[in-house]
Amino acid sequence: MTATTASAQQIADEYVRAWLGGEVEKALGLIAEDVVCEAPTGQITGLAAYRQFLEPFVTTLVRGELVDVLGDEDHAATVYVVDTPVAKDIRGMEYLTVTGGKITHVISVFDLSPMIKAKAQG
Repeated sequence: MTATTASAQQIADEYVRAWLGGEVEKALGLIAEDVVCEAPTGQITGLAAYRQFLEPFVTTLVRGELVDVLGDEDHAATVYVVDTPVAKDIRGMEYLTVTGGKITHVISVFDLSPMIKAKAQG
């Protein structure tokens, strides 16, 4: 019997539910050592750098809601809404590539307007 690897959709679902639930280590356990992330703040390379990107955000979440996870064997898209102490109703998505059961590439896109509006208000 051969071992099967979970689909990208299954891995993405587990990953996003973990970080939305504040489980940073569980989420990072699904990330490859050589991950590359394209984020609004620039490119992030490697697991250690990705931890520095993810952990501060996750640990400040007030609320997180998973809207959906769509995908196939190798790619998945997650859609979510989060609240932080600074801004509410931040909508985001990630497009994930999974190779060998680990997330190897992340394109992270999120709406910065709630944060800009909150900053402008004071």
